[in-house]
Amino acid sequence: MNIVVLKFGGSSVANNENLNLVADKILDFKRKGKSVVAIVSAQGKTTDKLINEAKELSQNPNKREMDMLISVGEQISASKLAIVLNNKKAKAVSLNAWQIQIKTDGNFQKAKIVSIDKDRILEELKDDKIVIVTGFQGIDSNKNITTLGRGGSDTTAVAVAHILGAKKCFIYSDVDGVYSADPRKIEDAVKMKKISFKEM
Repeated sequence: MNIVVLKFGGSSVANNENLNLVADKILDFKRKGKSVVAIVSAQGKTTDKLINEAKELSQNPNKREMDMLISVGEQISASKLAIVLNNKKAKAVSLNAWQIQIKTDGNFQKAKIVSIDKDRILEELKDDKIVIVTGFQGIDSNKNITTLGRGGSDTTAVAVAHILGAKKCFIYSDVDGVYSADPRKIEDAVKMKKISFKEM
């Protein structure tokens, strides 16, 4: 199976027009004989909006409940992208963290991935489906939803690519590489030429 993992950031899936462009990009890979797994972030500024809404309710919201709240953005993106692809006559299925068992530690808002069960993804790929996975989220040993922190969808993409033995993982973003910090917020952020799996 010739698997490719594609990750689309928030600006890439921000609106219906962009979702259609992403779907066409995915279909290009599919036409070239690739089995496609797409990882998606929340649309646009959805996560920031949810964080701000929570802070209107409490200056110090409970971390578990915050993860429950902010994880929904990726699920919205994944299901919308699957709807667009299905509308284009492609077979697509959206899956969230518990459906593919992205297991993490219990460190809410900064969880680390412990394991991923690849069986469900492979089963859907064998059925010739495009698999869309929610980035940024996991579940801990108590089945609580956890999130991986900022840039967590990139982490999900790299981890999924690794577990599937994908030859390539493409990360589509509105910045031109991986930086030591968010270049939009930190002036002297450095663009990395190389990065290890653990650092990523």
